[in-house]
Amino acid sequence: MTELPLRNTVFEKIKTAGSLTDEELVRSLSKSGMVLAEDKFNKILLDLEIMGLIKVSWLTKDTRRIEVSVIEEEEDQYEQQNKEMMEKDYEASFPGLEES
Repeated sequence: MTELPLRNTVFEKIKTAGSLTDEELVRSLSKSGMVLAEDKFNKILLDLEIMGLIKVSWLTKDTRRIEVSVIEEEEDQYEQQNKEMMEKDYEASFPGLEES
């Protein structure tokens, strides 16, 4: 197997769970028939973390928590101005509803 499908499979498991420990992830992968060497497993986690897809933090000395990164999308300033202008135009299209 190439590394890309492995990485995708591992990410899908994490995404489905939302958050899990490294031990839970290894068990889940084993149930699916994927047994990874520890160095390969760590490399995949590192790659996913570098790509910004997951966050790995230590819970205890031997246990890591793995969770999907929440990516906040920045709204483009142009899009924000456009949206505000469209809202103003929409409100202005009702001439008889001015505040008293």
